[in-house]
Amino acid sequence: MKNTYFDLVEQSYYFPQEGFDLKDGYLAFHGISLKYLIEKYGTPFKLVYLPRIGEQIKKARNLFNRAINANHYTGKYQYCYCTKCCHFHHVVSAALKHNVNLETSSAFDIDLLEKLYHKGELDKSRTIIHNGYKSDDYIKKILHIQSLGFENSIIILDSAKELQRIIDIAGDRKLKVGLRMAIDEESQSAYYTSRLGIRHTEILSYYKSKIKDNPNIELKMLHFFVDSGIKDSLYYWGEFNKAVKLYCELRKQCDTLDSLDLGGGFPIRNHLGFEYDYEYMIREIVKVIKDACINASIPDPDIYTEFGKYTVGESGAIIFQVIEQKQQNDKERWYIINNSLMNTIPDAWSICEKFILLPINKWENEYAKVNIGGISCDHSDYYNSEDMNQEVLLPTFNDKDKEPLYLGFFHTGAYQDSISGYGGIKHCLIPAPKHVIVDRDEKGNFIDYVFRNEQSVNEMLNILGYNDKM
Repeated sequence: MKNTYFDLVEQSYYFPQEGFDLKDGYLAFHGISLKYLIEKYGTPFKLVYLPRIGEQIKKARNLFNRAINANHYTGKYQYCYCTKCCHFHHVVSAALKHNVNLETSSAFDIDLLEKLYHKGELDKSRTIIHNGYKSDDYIKKILHIQSLGFENSIIILDSAKELQRIIDIAGDRKLKVGLRMAIDEESQSAYYTSRLGIRHTEILSYYKSKIKDNPNIELKMLHFFVDSGIKDSLYYWGEFNKAVKLYCELRKQCDTLDSLDLGGGFPIRNHLGFEYDYEYMIREIVKVIKDACINASIPDPDIYTEFGKYTVGESGAIIFQVIEQKQQNDKERWYIINNSLMNTIPDAWSICEKFILLPINKWENEYAKVNIGGISCDHSDYYNSEDMNQEVLLPTFNDKDKEPLYLGFFHTGAYQDSISGYGGIKHCLIPAPKHVIVDRDEKGNFIDYVFRNEQSVNEMLNILGYNDKM
């Protein structure tokens, strides 16, 4: 077996594959020349490829609609984007261009929606699903956008106590609500029942006592979400069937109930050997709901999904330069990059999330097992295992090489900025990298621009209170 990095990848995976290819020896991401971006912007930089967002939306929508047609399903499919996954205007705007609905999680999410509305990017016909704990401020802001004309605003009740708090603030206003079913967690979880939602054994009695005879409350949706995602596993199908059965029982008692929300949960590619049969899973989901509704003699509900990570995850990448290599002992070689991994991909540090890691150049060099270290002083600022190999294999190089080794972590578009606190204070005061956006114009040509430059010293000093206030 040859031992160049290119041979390693070619013999281990199908390559080239969607989103990844080589152009003149350099890695391209969705056809984008990363060599060009490195030469233009330097490193490190965060990259967002906006067209990928629309591609993901179209893929899910097409597969659901095909399954609906194949099963003679009479309900509709509704795609929602979860704003919490990535709040940037350019990301949410890209999703809205594909006529998605939105899901909110907190009070400030509503301010974001109002901005989009006044910009003419969000029309009042969209469905807005309100999840999360309903603080008084959150409730007031939900009522505010409803007063603007957002008639398809649905408040998901996350606990039995929320409805009364909402009524106390809303008075005699008519409201559309949903009920979230608390799922039983997987066996390895630290607790048995999710803190989110109302126990499935209590929902029917709750509806009868709190909603059924209230003329101002209209039940529209049953909501459930499995944190580990939509997987072909006994656990997922068990919770899913429990939710479908509950929907059928609830629908027999409530004519206004017409929607079943499956929450989020579609996985994204986190390694080159990723395999997931989206078409099969969607077909089975639709079929199970259809069969249950036939048996219960009730209409097919509209199916809602709240895809956040699936929508934006594969649009993101972060590009680094290896600034030093260190052979610490006979077995451990370190590549030190020019930023902090804890700051830029905090999921890798906090919950051991894996991302696609690939070199940008030197694919014809031999490869070796390495550890990747950030430049912070923290022991945990490292990355040393991939999802498939349980180790990191990267090209070797000589310190005297004219061109340094560049590395990219790919499919980092979800959650990393919000978890690391974009624009705030970073660990060891290592600045947030430059933020580069790549899009396509009307003719399909690439356009790239800087959304925000690397964080400056003064920006950090202002936050920390060292600069005198004007």
